[in-house]
Amino acid sequence: MARCFVTRRIPGNAIERLAAEHEVEVWTERLPPSRDALRERVANTDGLLCMLTDAIDAELFAAMPNLRAVSTYAVGVDNIDIEAASGRGIPVGHTPDVLTETSADLALALMLAVMRRIPEADAAVRAGDWLTWEPAMLLGHDLHRATVGIVGLGRIGQAVKRRVEGFGARVLHSGRRDGVALDRLLRESTVVTLHCPLTEQTRGMIDESALRTMREDAYLINTARGPIVDTDALRRALAEGWIAGAALDVTDPEPLPVDHPLLKAPNLVIAPHLGSASHETREEMANIAVDNLLAGLRGDPMPHCANPQVRGSRA
Repeated sequence: MARCFVTRRIPGNAIERLAAEHEVEVWTERLPPSRDALRERVANTDGLLCMLTDAIDAELFAAMPNLRAVSTYAVGVDNIDIEAASGRGIPVGHTPDVLTETSADLALALMLAVMRRIPEADAAVRAGDWLTWEPAMLLGHDLHRATVGIVGLGRIGQAVKRRVEGFGARVLHSGRRDGVALDRLLRESTVVTLHCPLTEQTRGMIDESALRTMREDAYLINTARGPIVDTDALRRALAEGWIAGAALDVTDPEPLPVDHPLLKAPNLVIAPHLGSASHETREEMANIAVDNLLAGLRGDPMPHCANPQVRGSRA
């Protein structure tokens, strides 16, 4: 029986399946464990089930001499030092594919919310500012008339493409052989939606230059990773009218402090990283994460492994 640590409570009954085979400790606080608390809890851990908010770096790997398997409750693994894990022969599991359609749904919802000014409309009604029907009240823009530029045509990008084409929008994309250059996409699109991974090449990619390249009537949607966008440049772009608006499910930093200047920017919609937040998807993610950990602890190939070069793993 292995000792396992789970860094947050997760939906469904997957943890019960893990506990049926191994000793399990779950961090039950609302906020994630601090660095010191995490080091203390994982000192004798054989299996770790972590969240994307946990930095599992080389220093932490060194503090886990018994570690045999890591499974993250996320698609991305940019919070994990894969090289350090692989150097120890530790497989790292993740949850690809499962959240594709749910995340694409949210990207579409954010587009509609910011373009049709839904949060402002809701606030106006609640504040008693809806006195009569007015022809020019809270005018927004049509998605079906838009040119949507998709940056990163992976699984989620393709799912977004299907959705906006269903609305009748024109689609441009970058990041594939038949895509267009990013500069052209930024110049021509009335909606720019980000679906690329966070890498050294994409970190800060949407900076002041990129935002000034966008049209003044364009909207930026980010459901990928916060650091892809230069936060201060976006704040200035919204305040000074370089672009029409933005809708974010991810930010840098994340979460934003309540007094962060970006929150004072006009024409901005922010959600608290809800891309995969449906009952069905989050429970399926939990099952995949636990299946990965159980396999890794048995020495079997993980169903979904981010470092398949480790012996006993498969992609």
